[in-house]
Amino acid sequence: MLHVLPHQLPWWVAGPGIGLCVVAMYGLANVKLGVSGGWLQLLFALQGRRVTEPWRIWFNTGLVVGAVLAGVLGSTALHGYGALEGALPAYLLVPVLLSVGVAIGYGARWAGGCTSGHGLSGCSVGSPESLAATGTFFGVAVLVTLGLHALTGGAL
Repeated sequence: MLHVLPHQLPWWVAGPGIGLCVVAMYGLANVKLGVSGGWLQLLFALQGRRVTEPWRIWFNTGLVVGAVLAGVLGSTALHGYGALEGALPAYLLVPVLLSVGVAIGYGARWAGGCTSGHGLSGCSVGSPESLAATGTFFGVAVLVTLGLHALTGGAL
């Protein structure tokens, strides 16, 4: 089955596909497409609070199941992290990635949404908050990248 699935979709397929999903979500349900809201809904369910958007839990479940299937059908090795995977052994890379994921999740809730929610859905409707958040995401990413490049002499 691996010969049917490409290693990575070309940008000209993935980009319009995501854009069409954003348009479909607005057109069919009048909701924004984003990931962090689904995790918030899951936390509400686990705490016994009222879940206001149950579809988001299913959306995030699909993301996790899809990632697991991709790992099972493809290589289960950690790859795709550039110089970081070469600099850290797997037993250190996994906790680093988990810690970063928690930090990103915290930041996403603090910012009122994740990069996908702000960058794709919020910016597409011209939300000033989303434009500011997305500009901040990209600006900080550029500064951190330049800082790491300077600190490591270009190794990272």
